[in-house]
Amino acid sequence: MDPNTTASNTTASDTTASDTRGWNPTAPHAPALGLRETKKRETRQLISDRATRLFIEQGFERTTIAEIADAARVAKKTVTNYFPRKEDLALDHQEEFVAALAGTVAAREPGETPLTALRRAFLAAVAAQDPVAGFAGPAFTRMIADSPTLSSCLRGLHDRREEALAVALADMTATPPDDITPRTAAALLGGVHRVLFTRIQQLTLAGRTNPEIAQVLAQEAPKAFDLLTPALAEYGRS
Repeated sequence: MDPNTTASNTTASDTTASDTRGWNPTAPHAPALGLRETKKRETRQLISDRATRLFIEQGFERTTIAEIADAARVAKKTVTNYFPRKEDLALDHQEEFVAALAGTVAAREPGETPLTALRRAFLAAVAAQDPVAGFAGPAFTRMIADSPTLSSCLRGLHDRREEALAVALADMTATPPDDITPRTAAALLGGVHRVLFTRIQQLTLAGRTNPEIAQVLAQEAPKAFDLLTPALAEYGRS
């Protein structure tokens, strides 16, 4: 599902489907695409948007590839060519999510530690009510919570994100990737992000609005990151 779908390009039901914007942190200045590539991206987005609408309306587990193909007016093979697994249709920008923490560390400011960079980035995401941080909206959040498959997939994405962070930390500290130190640091930092992501989901399912959730997380997130200060205050300072 593409989070950048505008209201003018969707039906009312499609607008509901595009309520999760957490899986497509698209670059604002992407290079111009050729007609063929543009058409492929439009088809991919259309399939994902129609799939997400169906997942929300009737549940992920009960929705079939055939129904998605019919809704998008494409062949079943076209759907599977773009999305080899059904869960890829719901969480269709997984690689960006997996790379997010490692990317923040790699792009940190001179003299900034990974802990400081990740704390700063997360609080900025909360202030912006960024879907990547978990502000996906009630319909999409409920869709994931109600699906064992999607819940498992999300746990796997958190695991992969932690692993990518461990590699980035090992690289920046010139430490072997299998060394215990970057792996432990990544587990601590990734764990905090996992807890905060889950907290946003819980508050969303409890009926809190995004602005209300942002207020809560603005108070809670610093406390969570503060717990890591004794261990990671100076770790990775460049």
